[in-house]
Amino acid sequence: MPIEMDPARFDELVDAALDGIPDELATLVRNVVVLVEEEPPEGEPDDLLGLYDGVALTERDSMFGAQLPDRIFIFRGPLLDLCESEEELVEEVRITVVHEVAHHFGIDDDRLHDLGYA
Repeated sequence: MPIEMDPARFDELVDAALDGIPDELATLVRNVVVLVEEEPPEGEPDDLLGLYDGVALTERDSMFGAQLPDRIFIFRGPLLDLCESEEELVEEVRITVVHEVAHHFGIDDDRLHDLGYA
């Protein structure tokens, strides 16, 4: 049975997951905003946990100038539906945050799967 959690507590889990990213990597994340949304956008799978919307660092060149920030979306509803305990939710939020940040670095889904972050 899915768990329930108020939005403020869920935001704390996302913040903790971001804080858990090693400093060596966190300092390389540039011009990215992390947003918590209740559900994935229309046209996306209902069970989508997160989404990276931007240009990966590996895709940028010297012509890449001042742009709107890349966006990482974490979808609260599907994560709550997936988990049966707060401990499980903490781990799934962590994996989802790392997964989406990895896309910022140009790491694809196949490699993330190999690393255990799929």
